[in-house]
Amino acid sequence: MKMGLVGFPTVGKTTLFNILTDAGAATSRFGTSARAESHVGMARVPDERLTRLATLFKPKKVTPATIEYVDVAGLRRGDADSGLALADLRNADALLHVVRAFQDPDLVHSEGEVNPARDIDTMEMSLILSDLDIAQKRQERLQLSIRKTKRSEEQKELALVERTLAALEAEKPLRGEVFTPQEQKMLRGFAFLSARPILHLINLGEDDIGHLADFREHFGLETTGNRPGTGLLPLSARIEQEIAELPAADAAEFQNDLGIPEPCRPRVIRASYELLGLISFFTVGEDECRAWSIPRGTPARRAAGAIHSDIEKGFIRAETGAAADLLEAGSLAALREKAGLRLEGKEYEVQDGDVINFRFNV
Repeated sequence: MKMGLVGFPTVGKTTLFNILTDAGAATSRFGTSARAESHVGMARVPDERLTRLATLFKPKKVTPATIEYVDVAGLRRGDADSGLALADLRNADALLHVVRAFQDPDLVHSEGEVNPARDIDTMEMSLILSDLDIAQKRQERLQLSIRKTKRSEEQKELALVERTLAALEAEKPLRGEVFTPQEQKMLRGFAFLSARPILHLINLGEDDIGHLADFREHFGLETTGNRPGTGLLPLSARIEQEIAELPAADAAEFQNDLGIPEPCRPRVIRASYELLGLISFFTVGEDECRAWSIPRGTPARRAAGAIHSDIEKGFIRAETGAAADLLEAGSLAALREKAGLRLEGKEYEVQDGDVINFRFNV
């Protein structure tokens, strides 16, 4: 899974990137107009079930699921470099938009006064305008080609592009549009950013940390999270950074005093999984215990392809049981004796927490 971090300058975006990835990317309190390279980092997905399975099987290797984060330079409205920065996000599965909600008189916000609702709408418009430029260019190329070739495939594509243009010109992000699987396949090459699910991370200051529970009402965001493919999550990157630098005991006490339920990294990862509709299944053994991320509703045969295409092609059966039942039983043999392992066919819908051994022949 790949997530793109976006935001305006001075919103705490790179600070959050460092928290999520344990990176040491440089941050600037004043921003820069120069074109900056994107930061790329990885984060392991914390999963207590995998940890307990590894304790049970004592494998040579434990491999959690991972997320790749791309942190692009802060976007500036009307800046020509914005298009270059957005290009680095084209193959992201979803976007994390860091929204400034903290006050700092020494840190001027590029958009003026601190206003999370305004910044969310402005970022949405930036994504829409970027997609509009791509769609218009493709429309022109298709129109020229159709005059010469009159190919039916291009005529179908043109009709679809014009449909996306209608939505974008009406200032509607494409994630709110409904496309058939065939249309989604046709649009994949465009990598429209406004079609990506988006999680708005509301970056609070210490004065507002008490509003973790009612942040929507506090910042006028009551309806924002109801938009299609959109999520909201409050956090404080600055406080999280301070907590990360403390000894474990002090960090837990400080976190508890502020009413923060848990560190932001697992909260962001969990919200990202929910936004994308992802679940995890596990493969276990003496050599390796590993977590795999797939979309909810994935049939067993396609889930096998997450491991290797040959397993999907030669799929025979999936021997599966719940991780919770396996941990309670204490071994695969004991779980089998309790009839906790089942043989499922290719259309079986993999469930979150399944432990699966794929039988295949190539």
